[in-house]
Amino acid sequence: MTNEMIYIDAFWRSLNKHGEELCGDRVQIKRNDQCLVMVLADGLGSGVKANILSTLTSTIISEMIFSGMTLEDAVETITATLPVCSERGVAYSTFTIIQIFYDGSTYIAQFDNPSVVIIRDQQLFHPAQEVFEMNNRKIYVSWMNTVPGDRFITFSDGILHAGVGMVLNFGWGQDEVEKFLLESTSPEDSAREISRILLANVNYLYGGEPGDDSTVACLKVVPAKETRVMVGPPADPADDEKVVRRLLSASGMKVCCGGTTSTIVSKVTGREITTGSIDILNMTADVPPMGYIDGIDLVTEGVLTLQKVSRYLNKAAKDAGYLEELLISKEQDGASCLVRAFLESNWITFMVGLSDNPAHNAIAYSPLSLNRKIALIEEMAEDLKQIGKIVNIEMY
Repeated sequence: MTNEMIYIDAFWRSLNKHGEELCGDRVQIKRNDQCLVMVLADGLGSGVKANILSTLTSTIISEMIFSGMTLEDAVETITATLPVCSERGVAYSTFTIIQIFYDGSTYIAQFDNPSVVIIRDQQLFHPAQEVFEMNNRKIYVSWMNTVPGDRFITFSDGILHAGVGMVLNFGWGQDEVEKFLLESTSPEDSAREISRILLANVNYLYGGEPGDDSTVACLKVVPAKETRVMVGPPADPADDEKVVRRLLSASGMKVCCGGTTSTIVSKVTGREITTGSIDILNMTADVPPMGYIDGIDLVTEGVLTLQKVSRYLNKAAKDAGYLEELLISKEQDGASCLVRAFLESNWITFMVGLSDNPAHNAIAYSPLSLNRKIALIEEMAEDLKQIGKIVNIEMY
């Protein structure tokens, strides 16, 4: 197990078989605060039927694991469930499962798909592997402790068949795919870039007209980039110091939201809150200016700023282009700075104080009420998860 917090950069992409509107391969990637699970399923044949079979297989497996079932039990259940084609005598869907826990523990199960390519230190890595018979099917199971820098590339058999009868007589093949990945990708490449490089060559080998559905899914293990956000004072003032110390112990960005929260941080640390003239210039009509506390990376106003951040995140979760715009934005108001901090991180912890403000509760519809604040943070958390972030909410 690794002592370092990790995050898994994940991406997948498909090329449909030429002439088909639907892909017969399907990938499901799910995360929680303990692990990531990736399932690649390849439905028999192509088109609508294959798409339905692969979607059902990948969805059922990922849902079973996330409902608490072990990977072994999930595999046994799905192999007992998958029907067999009466003509070909093969299962209607093959699959690959990769489960990576954030302590580095990693499990891989493969049924009739090409072998997962694992690259460590720019060399192929082969973990321990056993073969199990489950419901008359051979399942290859591997386990390992992953470390930052490890890359897992899995794909459907359309990748191996690329170029068959065209550029290559017998297709690309597993060995050549592995050689290509070692020579054409680098440790700096993201999961998206590795997938793009591989599929671009597959498309070239097929002459732009893929003869089979071709899917690649890539997982890259990277060090965690943490942002920890303290929002509102704790319900019990006796917990002020404990919560502030937790904020200060963050390995990455430390953010303080709200006037009362900032005052508590200032009191516990003995560091003064200041506001610069630049921040006054950067304030907008709906986002108040930021402050400064030595040792805190970002000090913003509270719910008004968070409301603006929430609107940004909600749109970014639905529009990848807008997400990229937010990342390259040069705006320096509190909401823009905070949303960039979120998007540049992969682990985000909200430390929510449960002390209410009586002045806010006097106005029944006030957006500043405690319940509204909690709901707002929960909404942001869901949008961040949609973007692929790991989010925890702690209440004090």
